[in-house]
Amino acid sequence: MSIRHGLLWLIACGGVIHGAVAGPPFLTDDPEPTDTGHWEIYAPLMEAEGRGNSFSGAMGAELNYGAAPDLQLTFGLPLAYTHQDHHWQWAAGDLELSAKYRFYRNEESGLSIAAFPGLTLPTAGSHLGADHVTALLPVWFQKDSGQWSVFGGGGYAINPGASGRNYWTGGLAVSYQISDALLLGIEADRQGADDIGGNASTSLGLGFIVKLPGSLRLLASGGPTIEDHNRATRFHAFVALGIDL
Repeated sequence: MSIRHGLLWLIACGGVIHGAVAGPPFLTDDPEPTDTGHWEIYAPLMEAEGRGNSFSGAMGAELNYGAAPDLQLTFGLPLAYTHQDHHWQWAAGDLELSAKYRFYRNEESGLSIAAFPGLTLPTAGSHLGADHVTALLPVWFQKDSGQWSVFGGGGYAINPGASGRNYWTGGLAVSYQISDALLLGIEADRQGADDIGGNASTSLGLGFIVKLPGSLRLLASGGPTIEDHNRATRFHAFVALGIDL
């Protein structure tokens, strides 16, 4: 459950891309907080995961606010959905609250590290969310070198409930700034089993960020998810529009 694994609407990072950028649209997160006094909004956002004609996910909005130097507050407001056998089901999603604090930054080496703890509140309807509070306690790092950036990390997820189980999750990604208007990246993300009798899984992905006219950007990523002890492969996908305010 990377903070983004909870599914949202989204307007992302406006303007020209300056240097290497991590975080959305990747599953793997980064330590870079929103600038103090500014908003970073992602909407509309759509995220999906599943296999064939059976998939689920959310649409919604993610609001990031730079509350203080090196401190970002994040609010996720999703609308959850499922699709199976040509039938759609929609309902409110679980509310996400988190705070990113960058506690280390060295401009000379290009290295930064941040903690990004978050809670997911059981606000979803029609059984489209967790029926209890869940939490993620991750640490993320990023190392920039010219047009290249390596970012990743992970943490411990708390997932209570009758069939739930706590697990470790994390990932690693590499991105390359091709031009002021285009960034490409690849990643690998690993998540432990989140329920009793479940299996851990590994997600691979390719993502990009494209500058659009004005202050908008298009963000997208996707790839396969391979579950341990199961030959069937799922997919994951993410697309969003974004702006900085």
